[in-house]
Amino acid sequence: MKQTLRHALVLTCATAALFAAGCNKAADKAADANAPAAASTAAGAAIAGLPTEKDKVSYMVGMALGKQLEPIKEEVDVDTIAKAVRATLAGEKLLMTEDQAREIGESFGQKMQQKAVAKAEADAKTNLEDGKKFLADNAKKPGVQTTASGLQYQVVTEGKGPKPKAGEVVRVHYKGATLDGKTFDSSYDRGQPVVFPLDQVVPGWQEGLQLMPVGSKYKLWIPGNLGYGDKGTPGGPIGPNATLVFDVELLDIVQPPKQ
Repeated sequence: MKQTLRHALVLTCATAALFAAGCNKAADKAADANAPAAASTAAGAAIAGLPTEKDKVSYMVGMALGKQLEPIKEEVDVDTIAKAVRATLAGEKLLMTEDQAREIGESFGQKMQQKAVAKAEADAKTNLEDGKKFLADNAKKPGVQTTASGLQYQVVTEGKGPKPKAGEVVRVHYKGATLDGKTFDSSYDRGQPVVFPLDQVVPGWQEGLQLMPVGSKYKLWIPGNLGYGDKGTPGGPIGPNATLVFDVELLDIVQPPKQ
């Protein structure tokens, strides 16, 4: 976290403003479609515990602030934050100067960055060890095959179509999960298969799909070095060196490689 606390609060305010703007845009669109009903809903929506518009707006800003601060919730005191907000809005003398706030923010940002790096390194080591153990055990199961690269796959349904080649564009349905079974992405859930050039996905996908005739369903186990590597997806669901599990259905080869 490289932002100072002041920058973080500015970002929070911007988030709140965007949130409000988004609500306004949504209301405008609804009004275009059904003006009387939309006006009634926007003006008269009752929310328990928030009787006035000021209460609702204040709560909305608080929600935005809470979401921004959630990653550092163990590092801050909500009562002290509220104290600083009240003093600032009231124009009272603050307990620290702008220079002090900047210095504290920079120091805190460095601290959090160091913690994030340490956690990422620890997670990378743990995920690598867990992945190796899992793949070693998984390789002994019936029907599981391991390629020279370390990719593991199991044929669920063998299709009768052609196999895609490097550079071709394919259309697939898939579900991706971590080793603990948590789904992090699924075209099935979205109800829409994905189309992509084969050379623009992670190495494990490139290799696995080229093993599959069109019409096939395979299960792929992709070690970290063939997936998202030692970085994972920072801020996302895939940890560093994470071994991933994919259910993949190759529907079609959409476009052959350009000559």
